[in-house]
Amino acid sequence: MARVAGMFSARGYNIESLTVAPTHDATVSRLTLVTTGSDAVIEQIIKQSRKLIDVVEIADLTSREHIESELLMLKVAVDAAGGRKIVECVRRHRALVLDETETTRTVQLTGTGAEVNEFLAELSGFARVLELVRSGTAALECGSAVLAPTA
Repeated sequence: MARVAGMFSARGYNIESLTVAPTHDATVSRLTLVTTGSDAVIEQIIKQSRKLIDVVEIADLTSREHIESELLMLKVAVDAAGGRKIVECVRRHRALVLDETETTRTVQLTGTGAEVNEFLAELSGFARVLELVRSGTAALECGSAVLAPTA
């Protein structure tokens, strides 16, 4: 991961989201990275990443049918007027209330980055966000295709 981040930093590329976690194979971790750029920039990023010693395989899911999800947990302040609005917003977005106090609600939402952004924008319109954390994007290609080492 340090080599990937260093490569991005050295070339001035921006990392929008970066997640790393173990896989079903104890010897391999999966790194999911979200960035933006022209097709030429993305192609260059892929070529440079393949040169890193510890990289097993790379897949650009941008043009492939895929499923992505991100986890958001946030704590919002609750006042007498906003409590009902928070509940309605949570239900509308299929989020979960994880913790409640007289003055706060801790909420969890999973969805695409766009869904997380939409929820945050709506909720921020009437509730004061006290704290939040986002996991970053995790993604898998649809169907039977799997990311595996190339021969």
